[in-house]
Amino acid sequence: MNEIQQEIQSNIKRIIDEIPKGVRLVAVSKYNSNDRIEAAYSVGQRLFGESRAQELVPKAQTLPKDIRWHFIGHLQTNKVKYIVPYVSCIESVDSFHLLSEINKQAQKINRVIPCLLQFHVAVEETKFGFNIEECKQMLLSDVYKEFCNVSIIGVMGMASITTDTDYIRKEFRQVKQIYTKLKSDFFANDDKFSEISMGMTHDYKIAIEEGSTIVRVGSGIFGERMYGNLS
Repeated sequence: MNEIQQEIQSNIKRIIDEIPKGVRLVAVSKYNSNDRIEAAYSVGQRLFGESRAQELVPKAQTLPKDIRWHFIGHLQTNKVKYIVPYVSCIESVDSFHLLSEINKQAQKINRVIPCLLQFHVAVEETKFGFNIEECKQMLLSDVYKEFCNVSIIGVMGMASITTDTDYIRKEFRQVKQIYTKLKSDFFANDDKFSEISMGMTHDYKIAIEEGSTIVRVGSGIFGERMYGNLS
């Protein structure tokens, strides 16, 4: 075993030890080769996150079948059909149009796709997501009520990129408040609606303190955007 593999494995073990029971770790494997993913897999990691369809599909086809793939990036509607056979969750549902396409493509292969609704709470305009009013309109619509091939299991949010931890905490608190509001108004009797995905390498500890149930860690496991093979 080489040094990079050992580092990946020790990072996984450290984070698993740090996070509370009940919080799940998504190892963000985008831009990382299969052998790096296998290094994490070999110490028990089964949940991986990808943000590009063209990366997720070949990885899902060649890596162990018990890996659960979460799609975590901005998803274009024309890419949905490629990933629905492989994903165990799409965390980045940021529009009614996208949710409709996921439902349509999942129906074709007789799957129900778990989804998180992504909310825009950060200051950056480049980040995607619903606002609460758009989301309420969708959930109240007759079209949404006809969807049988998607299952809304929670919410996702990303904080602003800043060193101001109080600001990050405030944004995570917003995501939790949105979750609580949607739970009481729309999903009170739905046990599946239980997930809050927030927190990445630089802020996952704050996110957990604010109620996150899923953290997405990439560079904290694999190092800074490492390309190519381990060799």
